[in-house]
Formats: sequence, structure tokens, C-alpha cells
Amino acid sequence: MHTPIERRAARRFERGPEARCPLVTDIHAEKTRDALTAAHLYYIQDLTMDAIAHELHTSRSSVSRLLSHARDTGLVDIQIRSPLDATSHLQQTIRARYDVAAHIVPVPDHTSEVDRLERVALSAARILGSFFDSNMTMGIAWGSTMTAISRHLVSKTTHNTQIVQLNGAGNTRTTGITYASEILRRFGDAYGAYVQHFPVPAFFDDPATKDALWRERSTRRVLDIQSSMDVALFGVGTPYAEVPSHVYTGGYLDDDDYRMMRECEVVGDVATVFLRADGSYADIPLNARATGPDFRILKQVARRVCVSSGHSKLAALRGVLAAGLVTDLIVDEGTARALVE
Repeated sequence: MHTPIERRAARRFERGPEARCPLVTDIHAEKTRDALTAAHLYYIQDLTMDAIAHELHTSRSSVSRLLSHARDTGLVDIQIRSPLDATSHLQQTIRARYDVAAHIVPVPDHTSEVDRLERVALSAARILGSFFDSNMTMGIAWGSTMTAISRHLVSKTTHNTQIVQLNGAGNTRTTGITYASEILRRFGDAYGAYVQHFPVPAFFDDPATKDALWRERSTRRVLDIQSSMDVALFGVGTPYAEVPSHVYTGGYLDDDDYRMMRECEVVGDVATVFLRADGSYADIPLNARATGPDFRILKQVARRVCVSSGHSKLAALRGVLAAGLVTDLIVDEGTARALVE
């Protein structure tokens, strides 16, 4: 007894040499068809994996891999709904207090901050697909959280979409192109979207230089794309995080910058624009040199998705919420509880 894959290989052999080396797209299409069949039998017809393996003349482990492929590529979209309430009490409390939709990720309290970030990022990557569709533009801020999310993205076919970088990534040590472009590339590949880079420093040495460059047509083009975003995706940066934010570890700030941040009572940043606990930011000197979007522009975006994990980011997260920058918050359960206590 041969498996379906073995039978297809045999048929290719019988058809001659040209059929023995199918295109990669043909192999991908066959795997997609097998995954769809297995998913339909498992999720719709409620067959066990053993029964599916028997029906498809393959092994149980092959069925498991096909089901994983169906989930990872977005062929199957699994949603969990509470049988008791449309939203949990914690979600309702966050909605009432901060006017945001909270997507709370269950994570045990004893979980390390690194694992907590990974679990929140994985959930965020799966939720994000429901926010982004054809004919849309999404802005991405680079950082540790965005890097983690980019590793778990679920593929989704879209048309006429683009991903735009929200803030520059260069500093005196590096152009930042390799770091930021890898994050954006993963998003572009996952959604089949055009990627628009923002090849400027994270911070200018002189605010006047930024003002001059912002008047250039080549820069204005990117800024115009940012101003027409449908979705903005960002994490919360803070110098106090247990999983360090990249802007605080990548050589972007010097001793004078940190001293200024302490004097201005900065609690964190969004896309390298710094803010206080009350959400104020306009009079913080470092922001005059920063290349991230002004919060007034960011607040015009219809859907603003903030992803945060860990108690060490709590003060910064409260500042971000106070600034009114968030419409959707993806956060671990422990931090969500602390947020409303």
C-alpha cells in the first residue's frame, strides 16, 4: 500500500523524465491540498488522526504535520470563545478604563520574561492577520517585540498591500538596514506586501537636520505613506525592561541622552518617541531629533495595535495608554491584571 505522495511520485515516473522533477509550486500545491483535506476531516468531520491516516493511507505523524501546516499557513483559523461571556471581566475592565480592546494571552505567573514575550508575540502574530487585509497599509516599528512577532507570522494572501517602516534604525555604529529590513521582509513575505523602508537614522544629531530632511521630497513620500496607514503595529520600549528594548541596547543613546531622560521623567517610548507616565511627550528634547511618527499622526490611524509583555514594562505601558495611542492591546494576563489593580 502506497501513500498518496508515493502514488503521485510513481505517476510522475511513468510520465517520463520531465515529470520526475516537478516545480516547487506544484509540490507546494500538493501539500496544500493534502493539508486542506486533513484539516477538513479533522475539524469539520471530527475524525481522529488515526482515522484520517487510515483514510489517506499515510501515517499518523504525517497527518499531524499536515494539520500543523494548515494552522501555520492560515488555512485553518482557530478561535476561542468563552461560553460564559462575550469578553472576560478583565477585558471589560480594561475597555472601560482605557477605551481599548484587550486581547489577553494566558501565561503562567512563573514564566520567564523571555518565554512570556515569545508567547505573547506568537498570539499577536496570529491575531494580526484578522486586522490586515488587501488594499491596506501597515506601519511597523522595529524592536525586540516586533522581531519576536515577525518569527511567528501566519501567511495570508493579500493584494495591493504595503508595509512601511515607522522609524529610522541607523546610529553611529550601524546603518540599521540589516536589522530593520529583516523584520520588514518577514512581514512582507507573510502578507505578499510591498515593503517601504525608511533609510534615516533613529535620531539626528541636530533637530535642524531632521527639519531639513523632512522637507525633501524623497522623505516626504515615506512620511505621506505613514500618514495614510490603516494599521500601526508597535511595542513598548523602556530602559527598565527585563528583556531589553533594542533602542536602549543597540548604541542609539549616550550618557547625555539618559541624563535628559531622567530629568524629563521618561518612562518609555513608542517607535523611538519618548513619553512620560501621564502620556505627555511634546516638550521632551530628544523627540525633536527622533524619526518616529509624532503621536498626533499616530492617533489618526484607525487601528493602532500595541503588543506588550511583562511587569517591567507596566509604567511605560500605562504612559502609552494615557497618551491615547492604542486601539488594540495584546498583553499577557499577569500584566493585564496589574494594569487594572
